[in-house]
Amino acid sequence: MSVHKRIRESFATARRFSKTNLLHTCSSFSSWSSKSSSSGPPLAPQMRGRYVDTDNPEGKNHEFGGIGEIGSEKFRIFSPDYSSCNWGGEKGNRGISDEFGESEEGEEENSDEDNDDEFRVLNSFDRNIERSDVSRRIEVDEDEVRHPLVREVCRLIGLRASWTPNLESEFKNLLRSLKPSQVCAVIRAQSDERIALEFFYWADRQWRYRHDPMVYHAMLNVLGKTKLCQGAKRILRLMARRKIEIWPEDFGCVMVSFSRAGHFRKAMQVLNLMQKVGIELDVSICNTAVNVLVEWEKLEKALRFVQRMQVVGIEPNVVTYNCLIKGYCEKNLVEDAMKLIVEMPLRGCSPDKVSYYTVMGFLCKERRIDELRGLLDKMLKESNLVPDQVTYNTLIHMLSKYGHAEDALEFIREAEERGFHVDKVGHTAVVNCFCQEGRIDRAKDLVDEMLLKGCTPDVVTYTAVLHGFCRVGEIERAKKLLQQMYKHDCKPNCVSYTALLNGLCQNGKSLEAREMMNMSEGMWAPNAVTYSVVMHGFRREGKLSEACDVMREMIGKGFYPSPVEINILIQSLCKAGRADQSKKLLEECMKKGCAVNVVNFTTVIHGFCKNDDLEAALSVLDDMYLNNKHPDEVTYTAVIDALGRKGRINEANEMTKKLLHCGLLPTQFTYRSVVHHFCQHGKVDDLLKLIEKMLRRESCKTAYNQVIEKLCCFGNVDEAYELLGKVLRTASRSDANTCHILMRSFLKNENPIGSYRVACRMFNRNLVPDLKLCEEVSKKLILQQKFDEADKLILRFVERGHIPPNGKKAAFV
Repeated sequence: MSVHKRIRESFATARRFSKTNLLHTCSSFSSWSSKSSSSGPPLAPQMRGRYVDTDNPEGKNHEFGGIGEIGSEKFRIFSPDYSSCNWGGEKGNRGISDEFGESEEGEEENSDEDNDDEFRVLNSFDRNIERSDVSRRIEVDEDEVRHPLVREVCRLIGLRASWTPNLESEFKNLLRSLKPSQVCAVIRAQSDERIALEFFYWADRQWRYRHDPMVYHAMLNVLGKTKLCQGAKRILRLMARRKIEIWPEDFGCVMVSFSRAGHFRKAMQVLNLMQKVGIELDVSICNTAVNVLVEWEKLEKALRFVQRMQVVGIEPNVVTYNCLIKGYCEKNLVEDAMKLIVEMPLRGCSPDKVSYYTVMGFLCKERRIDELRGLLDKMLKESNLVPDQVTYNTLIHMLSKYGHAEDALEFIREAEERGFHVDKVGHTAVVNCFCQEGRIDRAKDLVDEMLLKGCTPDVVTYTAVLHGFCRVGEIERAKKLLQQMYKHDCKPNCVSYTALLNGLCQNGKSLEAREMMNMSEGMWAPNAVTYSVVMHGFRREGKLSEACDVMREMIGKGFYPSPVEINILIQSLCKAGRADQSKKLLEECMKKGCAVNVVNFTTVIHGFCKNDDLEAALSVLDDMYLNNKHPDEVTYTAVIDALGRKGRINEANEMTKKLLHCGLLPTQFTYRSVVHHFCQHGKVDDLLKLIEKMLRRESCKTAYNQVIEKLCCFGNVDEAYELLGKVLRTASRSDANTCHILMRSFLKNENPIGSYRVACRMFNRNLVPDLKLCEEVSKKLILQQKFDEADKLILRFVERGHIPPNGKKAAFV
């Protein structure tokens, strides 16, 4: 049965939704960006990272209204194509959601290492079917990337937050003019894969346009390099519904994406999914599975998988063995890796240079130079692989990466003696390594040597040395080097100047750095890192007003600080007692479209609480709700503690209940704060009821210990004694310490009988009280004519062998 026939049968029920898809095809690409244009920049700071943890890393609304939870109620703009189709298979209507599960949580820690259920799919492999080992890939010509149409589309995507109907209409016309290869070029040109995925969805909904199959393959290839596993799964779902040929490589992209996102089990389930839709395994998808197993440090399982491949007739190739070699090296089993290289020709597969380079990388990291040279000889003699320019470049870069500059320099010399030319990239790697080690003079000598050899250093080389000078505090030499760069026709770039500004700021010269940045116009353009360097320089020097001015200028230039950067500056303001300014800065950042999170609000709230300005803190808490930022347990704990300090216990009680009602877990600090303030104000009954509710959510073994100790601290010894039974249930070491505190409190109140009772209850729970403390209790009992109790207390120690019988009298003296 063909693949499409299987899929057609399994989607019989899904076709009923095909007509409803027309209702969604006219939705505009700007609709998902307009939601953010009023509240966020086109590219919010958290969007800058190339890879993200999930489709929606914070689990909340996406800044530009884009990816988010694509199947959620909020983003119902997406057509049923993205959520309602099922996979074919043995059960007919089993969906891909059933196959992978809907949980977005991380991989289970208690997964069975020896469970080989994923290998069962190999049993269905039919070795009699002829297969081609040619890997199918979508290649996009560089000319397509530079095509005017592609560049214009990319420009319009960058302006999506400020689209007008005219721009949108122009964009739709451009879309219909693009060839499939140009659509692939647009997708690959996006710096953020989430934007590429949104463009794919938007274009797919447009009237009189349909994605070419190669666009689906290209989109999956892009997503396979990210953690956007849910997006990759949806693309695969669309291909199945629309009867587009699915390649094994497409399943490989989905597998890698799930693995990157931390879902090992779901990644391996892709093999079963292939079987259910009738696509035969090949060596490429098996290699992907082996690589996933190696990346998850399951080498033994990977070896068993390869053995099973051979049993069913899938012959491993050099890529398979290279994955295993990598796994051996990552587990420091370099001897086993070398043994595998030796055995590869016997298994009908000769090692390639990658096989050797993988082992060389491990040897470079461990600085095992002699073995490295021996491996080079073995590579030539046993595998007839001649070390070439690439070989030496690889060795030089790997040694430099792991901080072995002298060894890397030796290989530069050796390569040149053999007639190879090591370019400025290789030299720069060694120069940078010397600078990282603080050996600036050695780095400068190598730069001079490059000039003598005719290998002209570039801006990266000079910048590495400049940064090295700044690291060791030689700012004047760094300035001179900057001038020398102009003499050598090497214009410093933004990175060069930023390195110098960072050196100035690190040496307490932030004002000079600020002046240099102000004079940059026409020479170089500061970027986000430049502003951040100067801002943090002022912050470290305590010049917080200047730091705030730099951040405002940074935002005005279109560079949006991350929530982390905002929080660092806000925290500095709060520590300086300027919580009002921190609130003002936070409000300015929100108005300008910066991404702020719950941590930023919590920092401001904590600042007000520290200044005993509770009303301002509560006002910021209200602002959080208005800005759709939900307080976390840290936020609530800060407010609860502040309410307790003000004696507003009833409000603190309600705030704690609200924390629990929101599904949040109380922290250890929450317990300490609640216990302290409730005990201080004598609200013991309310405290006990509240602790019972808190313990249902989050266990705290020392909760009642804290209550007893605080009650003793505030002189409520009798109430503390009533709770002793809750502590003695576990009979741990911390419980013994709590009992000792209670005994001392009774002694302090001239009540040795109370201490005696606590000691007896400890003995009954197989806890031995402190001997010296009990001797003190015994003396107090004798002074109060309580001879029987004193005698019984010491006898308890004698019975347990802690006091010899002849030492009994000494205890009474």
